[in-house]
Amino acid sequence: MSLLSQKAIFTGTQVNYFMVCKTKLWYFSHFLGREQESDLVALGKILQEISYGDVKKDVIIDSKVAIDFIKKGDKLILHEVKKSSKLEKAHVMQLLYYIYYLKKEKGIKEVEGRINYPRQRKVVKVKLSKEKEAELLRIFEKIKEIISLEKPPKPKYKRYCRKCSYFEFCFC
Repeated sequence: MSLLSQKAIFTGTQVNYFMVCKTKLWYFSHFLGREQESDLVALGKILQEISYGDVKKDVIIDSKVAIDFIKKGDKLILHEVKKSSKLEKAHVMQLLYYIYYLKKEKGIKEVEGRINYPRQRKVVKVKLSKEKEAELLRIFEKIKEIISLEKPPKPKYKRYCRKCSYFEFCFC
């Protein structure tokens, strides 16, 4: 069993939510999944379909990794399609988790990532470095702490909270 198997029983979405909002991470991790009801999630799926209609999409691995699409060549390139780069750091960490997972759990050595922002015509290249791997390991520990809490962490209002599918849980 690898280090990841012993430490992590979460998904890339949880890594993303850790970066965005600890309260959202707790709600999502406690099976209060509201994202599929979100109009923004539906818009993102449509954007992905329109922008990248010619590739196999929504590749799911071990119920932990859900990659928007993959291109194969000399190396495996994972692609995530996002509506906006406003939460780019969270997108990068989510994709780094996927790369880490494939390297550590599946033994795939030649893997990189790309975050595609089709509305902005922007692509961000993502590679896993030793420093980013260490940061991920710290994040794994913090995620475990948060999701093991009996109650959700107190929410901190941010300008994008109103668009969150958990807004009523936090502020109503």
